Amino acid sequence: MDHEQVPVLDALAAYHAERQLPFAPPGHKQGRGADPRVRAVLGEAVFRGDLLAMNGLDDRTSSRQVLQRAQELMADAVGAEHTFFSTCGSSLSVKAAMLSVAGPHEELLIGRDAHKSVVSGLVLAGIRPVWVDPQWDPDLHLAHPPSAETYAEAFVRHPDARGALVTTPTPYGTCSDLAAIAEVCHRHGVPLVVDEAWGAHLPFHPDLPAWAMDAGADVCVTSVHKMGSGLEQGSVFHLQGDLVDPAALRSREDLLGTTSSSVLIYAALDGWRRQMVQHGRALYDDALALATSVRARAEEVDGLHVHGREDFCGPGRAVDLDPLQLIIDVSGLGVSGYRAVDALRTQGLSLHFGDHRRINAQLTHADDAESADALLAGLHRLAAEARGLPRDRPVEVPGPDGLRTEQVVLPRDAFFGPVADVPWQEAEGRVAAEMLTPYPPGIPAALPGERLTREVLRYLRTGVEAGMVVPDAADPGLDTVRVVVEG
Repeated sequence: MDHEQVPVLDALAAYHAERQLPFAPPGHKQGRGADPRVRAVLGEAVFRGDLLAMNGLDDRTSSRQVLQRAQELMADAVGAEHTFFSTCGSSLSVKAAMLSVAGPHEELLIGRDAHKSVVSGLVLAGIRPVWVDPQWDPDLHLAHPPSAETYAEAFVRHPDARGALVTTPTPYGTCSDLAAIAEVCHRHGVPLVVDEAWGAHLPFHPDLPAWAMDAGADVCVTSVHKMGSGLEQGSVFHLQGDLVDPAALRSREDLLGTTSSSVLIYAALDGWRRQMVQHGRALYDDALALATSVRARAEEVDGLHVHGREDFCGPGRAVDLDPLQLIIDVSGLGVSGYRAVDALRTQGLSLHFGDHRRINAQLTHADDAESADALLAGLHRLAAEARGLPRDRPVEVPGPDGLRTEQVVLPRDAFFGPVADVPWQEAEGRVAAEMLTPYPPGIPAALPGERLTREVLRYLRTGVEAGMVVPDAADPGLDTVRVVVEG
């Protein structure tokens, strides 16, 4: 295929060249109706590019097949058989993938380190989750993706499971053995869905971890806005093999998606594909070299430790690591990751997330020596000023047995059934009716239908007191917890 082509961008340029006068949504009509104060912030180009896909980017019958051609080019770029664009983020894409594999009351094997969007899919569809435990590092208090052996054991206990879902890379950059997990699934004749939201860049450089399609996965969901050049909510999902019907996958996306897709998001996806095909190898040559340098220099800062393969990879842990995710342990400074992220923000540095002892600085192909120097200067200032930062009581992070809660009710039934809000001190033993998710990175500590334990409640409560954010709770302060009314 000719990857110089960018069907969406070309159609957008043609629309303006034809000087079309719209009498259809959006109502701002190329920005003419937008408040000048808004245009001053967003820019004229945003409004000029914001138009309908049908009777805008294309005609009413989509005769130019603009979106179809753009998706075919994306599939060719990464070696997938089918690719679908989504303008509702991977939160929608992963739900569509789940619903194309399993239906109400059918079982799906899922790594318990899944994103909250996966749990939302369970609630919407009534799928019965079979949770597969991650691999736990007791020293670092960190979960790595589940092993292939754990998925194999789950299939023995649940032979009727319709497929499996794994999250890799994790927000910490750790990766599972996808080829081995895919082999386990295919041995049972069922598909593997990979939530690869953090892996949009993986197909474009051989020194990055293997990506899902190359490893034999059937469906792969990718957030191009996370590590690529997409706009926020720009997501794609790829398909290969014959275990998932492409028509079914498309229909599930249509069921959940918007009928007013953003052409701006489509255009950014289209342009990113061309950029990666033509320049991706060189861009990631530079990005990987920069990451190596930044890692070494950050490790020299007193009180900081940059986690690498020696910490995260090996038996009982991850099999690979994305070096562009800088996971930095700040516990040597005597502060939590939450406070460190807040302190760096006051310096004009916005990091991805912090946890009870770490921060995450994400590098991409967009970074250069200037941005790297700014990050390192900020880390040096953080180390120098750490004594003056607030000291919180330590977060009570339990081990894997304490974190693991029992699923006693379907997530859907717990979420939509009768509920009550009780003081958190009285919630032990009750069944959660809501997700309780430290965010970011967005992995629920408790989810609807799980029986709450003292350990999980203490973890969340002490976390909130130390700066953890739990935005999806009915009471984000966790003075109360929403539980199922039983009996």
